[in-house]
Amino acid sequence: MSEDGYIVEFHQVGTYVKVSAMDPATLTEVSMVVPVNLSQHQAAQAAIRKLKYVLDRRNVTHADGTAGEHK
Repeated sequence: MSEDGYIVEFHQVGTYVKVSAMDPATLTEVSMVVPVNLSQHQAAQAAIRKLKYVLDRRNVTHADGTAGEHK
């Protein structure tokens, strides 16, 4: 677990690393691919930023009064 309480996983495939971050409270997960030369800390921070963005998008109330993403 990271310092923010998120679960972060790394999986190296050749010259890149797939980084996944999950919020255990909402079971929301995001993944991204980063270069293998990026540090684990930098990769984890990038995945957590993406996860926070996704979580924030889900909690937005739109002008028409509906919550969540419009499809």
